Amino acid sequence: MTPAEFLSLSINLGLGMVLISIALGFIRLAAGPGLANRVVALDMMTVSIIAVCGVYAILTGEAALLDVALVLALVGFLATVALARFAERRLAPTDGENDDD
Repeated sequence: MTPAEFLSLSINLGLGMVLISIALGFIRLAAGPGLANRVVALDMMTVSIIAVCGVYAILTGEAALLDVALVLALVGFLATVALARFAERRLAPTDGENDDD
């Protein structure tokens, strides 16, 4: 097997495995019993989409896809932080209890 054939096989297998992980993340996102499961599934799907951008950039040699991956990573981080803050406020006690005392 030549190095070019090995690289092609590796890229195709990598894309296939990342697409499977996106599908599994979507299943967990749709069927997750709670908010925490859905947030983790969404974060996993974001990381998988970033991996698709990276592997596809290797396949095509297009460096602009790495910029797309970087922007997706930043947006995914901000979305995770926002959803964590939303979950924290949603689960916070509302009967006047204060933990700062």
